[in-house]
Amino acid sequence: MIVVLLGAPGAGKGTQAKRMGSAMGVKHFSTGDLLRQAVESGTELGVRAAEYMESGTLVPDDIMLALAGELLDRKGPGVGVILDGFPRTLPQAKGLDQLLEDRGETIGLVILLDIEEDDAVERLSSRVSCPECGSVHNLATDLPMTTGLCDACGGTLVRRSDDIPEKIEHRFEQYQSETHPTIEYYRSQGRLDTVDAGRPIHEVQKAIEEILHRKSGPQVAG
Repeated sequence: MIVVLLGAPGAGKGTQAKRMGSAMGVKHFSTGDLLRQAVESGTELGVRAAEYMESGTLVPDDIMLALAGELLDRKGPGVGVILDGFPRTLPQAKGLDQLLEDRGETIGLVILLDIEEDDAVERLSSRVSCPECGSVHNLATDLPMTTGLCDACGGTLVRRSDDIPEKIEHRFEQYQSETHPTIEYYRSQGRLDTVDAGRPIHEVQKAIEEILHRKSGPQVAG
């Protein structure tokens, strides 16, 4: 199954994507994963993406869709994948549908992790992450076993430079303006399931598992 997971900054997309991937036995890829892999590969697409990233501007839709196409080719037909935060814009959503149609595939599930801005600001202001492996902890709700160190790899946990209230609010506004049309696109087609992401992690996970059971049967959510 191909799953699209949408949500504002702080909604917990990365956390839930990892849990879904484990339950479904598939890999998940965030927008950041697609970009990092492209840059590290040194391909023409990677070089073009790096130019935008280094200048602090958003990578254009055509490049993101090309990277998504490469991912779909690599995974092979009939292999499930979770797309975390992609597509971001309406052109990306429509382009992804076309990419899948060209390959004889379709999106099986679109889940929106819905969160209020105040909750997102509070959650992200307490977030620290590991630059080595990407693991995330929340200093209010999910403390690491050893202060300052990643549970997964032992790396030093750091706070992202844009995880301060003023920048979080800007990111939230940017998300609302760019991604709202995407959400409405899926909703208008009856393809959108919404989960309240302001609840504790395990409650959000349970709600997602219930959707997976309903859509694909109990064997998916294990």
